[in-house]
Amino acid sequence: MAEPALPRRRFRHLRRFLRWSRLRRMWPVTVRARATVGAVVVVAAALALASFALLGLLEAHLLRNAERDAVQQAETLARLAASGDLDTMRPPLHGVDFVQVVNARGRVLRASPNLAGELSLAPVKPLRPGKAFHTWNTGPLGGGHRQRVVQVTTETPEGMVTVFVGTSLRDVDAADDTTAAALAVGVPLLLATVALVTWRVTGRALGPVEAIRAEVAEITDRDLHRRVPVPPTRDEVARLAQTMNTTLDRLESAGIRQRQFIADASHELRSPITVLRTQLEVALAVRDPELWPELISGALEDIERLQQLSADLLLLARIDAAPPVAAVRLDLGAVIRDAVEARIGDRVPVRTALEDGIEVEGSELWLARVVTNLLDNAQRFAGRRVDVVLRGSGGPSVRTAVLEVADDGPGIPPGDRERVFERFTRLDDARSRDHGGAGLGLAIARDLTAHHGGTLTAEDSPQGARLVVRLPVAGRD
Repeated sequence: MAEPALPRRRFRHLRRFLRWSRLRRMWPVTVRARATVGAVVVVAAALALASFALLGLLEAHLLRNAERDAVQQAETLARLAASGDLDTMRPPLHGVDFVQVVNARGRVLRASPNLAGELSLAPVKPLRPGKAFHTWNTGPLGGGHRQRVVQVTTETPEGMVTVFVGTSLRDVDAADDTTAAALAVGVPLLLATVALVTWRVTGRALGPVEAIRAEVAEITDRDLHRRVPVPPTRDEVARLAQTMNTTLDRLESAGIRQRQFIADASHELRSPITVLRTQLEVALAVRDPELWPELISGALEDIERLQQLSADLLLLARIDAAPPVAAVRLDLGAVIRDAVEARIGDRVPVRTALEDGIEVEGSELWLARVVTNLLDNAQRFAGRRVDVVLRGSGGPSVRTAVLEVADDGPGIPPGDRERVFERFTRLDDARSRDHGGAGLGLAIARDLTAHHGGTLTAEDSPQGARLVVRLPVAGRD
């Protein structure tokens, strides 16, 4: 049994798809070609409309000029016919080719010499008074040119009479032909000029873009120091090149920071692992059971340090990967108070002065981590005092929450107040009592503060160090 034929609709869709595919392949793919084609199409459409309008206006003007004398002659003959003085008809005026006066029965009453003996030009239908204009492609005189005929019908003592006065349109036709020929030659030349100029101008405009593309295509992760060429112009392409270079600067900085981080992390991890291995080897070699608790205690301290360092490194990786911020409204004073009360065994007591009613949006866990890291830093360097102050800033309508953590330690030199927030940064021994820190606490605190839309800075203090956190407060409902 033969299979049923496919419906015609499927064939129609298939043909439409094939036609669309062919048109799509014919459409230019480059910006330069599309701009050139678009400019040519727009100019061609504008020139076509302008050409038709020009030819129409030119012909209308020439027709009015050509029929002016014919109208005057026809009206004069109509008045003569109405008064019964056709015998005084004069020869045709200059610009008039022929004249014929016909009565209602179709008999020629008067005619110019070139129409002598010719048949009547009057139509068969009944005549009515009035004026009419006709354009005949083949006039009574022939000659291959159109004729513009003025027809005036008037009432006379002998009945209705129609006056035909015609003028040749050879000059109009010649002007139309000349204008059309000029447009036929000039329009393609103008379109070719537009295409050439658009192609050259677009090519010069897109040349820097191609240079930028070629340079970016050759940049790999091993040569982020390269930059794209910036054209001397001050246009959008120049701004694009500057933006690309700024992006490459950030990528290079991120690459350098990543490599430095990996190197520092490898160094920081190598030290406790080496010490732990040494202690375990010593414990294995020593046969005296009385020394084992001391060796195991030291190994546990190194394991704890290694565990803390690994946790900090994982946290930094999470912070760099995505902002760990949840849009939850929090009482910042309560978060700080809980973080302070949760600390056990601090060497120096913490004094707090927390303003009530200051709310922020963020993660309670990470804001508590910011407070904990700042307190850890203050406890490491404080002498006898650590102060935590929370206040609002911005006038009656508080717009910024300001958290200050100050200690009475050796302080931070002005030249190091930005460097202390770099990862794995430790200042000299005058600033440190405990050498167990990895230099990540303040870096983590600043990153977490930045992810909450705030800032963390080291500012002037009459004694010791003063670290200031500024966070935007939550909007009022």
